[in-house]
Amino acid sequence: MNMDHHRMVLLGAGAIGLLAMGGGGVAMMIYAEKAKKLKARMALVMPQKKDAVAAVAPRPRVVRRAAPKQRGLVQYGETLFGCTPPCREASALQWWLVLPVALFCARLVVELPMALLGPWGMVLVLPIWVWISRKWWAKAEYDRRNLLYRQFPDSLAMIVRSVRVGIPVSEGIRAAAREQPSPTSEVLGMLSDQLAVGIPLDEALRTMAEKCGVAEYRFFATALTLQAQTGGGLAETLDNLGDVIRKRLALKSRAVALSGEAKMSSAILGSLPILAALALAVMNPKYISVLILDPAGNKVLAVAVGMLGAGVLTMRSLIRKALA
Repeated sequence: MNMDHHRMVLLGAGAIGLLAMGGGGVAMMIYAEKAKKLKARMALVMPQKKDAVAAVAPRPRVVRRAAPKQRGLVQYGETLFGCTPPCREASALQWWLVLPVALFCARLVVELPMALLGPWGMVLVLPIWVWISRKWWAKAEYDRRNLLYRQFPDSLAMIVRSVRVGIPVSEGIRAAAREQPSPTSEVLGMLSDQLAVGIPLDEALRTMAEKCGVAEYRFFATALTLQAQTGGGLAETLDNLGDVIRKRLALKSRAVALSGEAKMSSAILGSLPILAALALAVMNPKYISVLILDPAGNKVLAVAVGMLGAGVLTMRSLIRKALA
């Protein structure tokens, strides 16, 4: 009786701690969003004094090391959970919805270690929560970059056609931003807007390449910058870049098709133990109920599910690395 009471107290304390951590994380994210909006509004209202002084007085030719930027608790939390601004823009779900769902999934996953470790398995909730959140944001960012990469050849083709008929590059980029789907339209639209307000071409291209995180966009920025400085055939350069990207996409599609057998094998191997357990539950319920009702059976079930999950993740990682 005392052991049950002690276990209930530990479980209640762990649940309260989880709710406190989740509420604190959500509150910090809301505070960060409000602070960013206020900072953006103040930047629009307040005059840029540094730019005015720099326009009057010449800059000294002294190279100084920039002071490290101070990072607050919210920024550390964003980095820990992988909830950075680019990843939040790429995700289909809002951050305030992803974090509670990830916490709930982490609590469900911890049920397996608790069968072996008892109430001390609640300690694993935080690392599993962080891992699930980082995986979600990383998957969203990967999908966005992959979509940008697949849409880029068509955008290059539109820009090349515009340049060949005598239209300036900036107008070709604006036309591609109007015609292309998301997320390419947002990226090229941002580049077109920066060029329209007078930002230099090399600076606008560098900002675009850093925001995208795709190597081919860096090649595009380098080609446009060199052409603006030295001249040359821009249409041929961009056409060759688009042809190289199409060939790489075709090669990657062929590799995905060839890896279909390995993916099917991993799916079958992962589903066989589950199907066998369901068949035993139908044919002999008493035999399989030992794993659920008996404490020793719970430990065996936890070890089996953990090993099965580790095997599936290992096979998926090997296939993904082979296709990278």
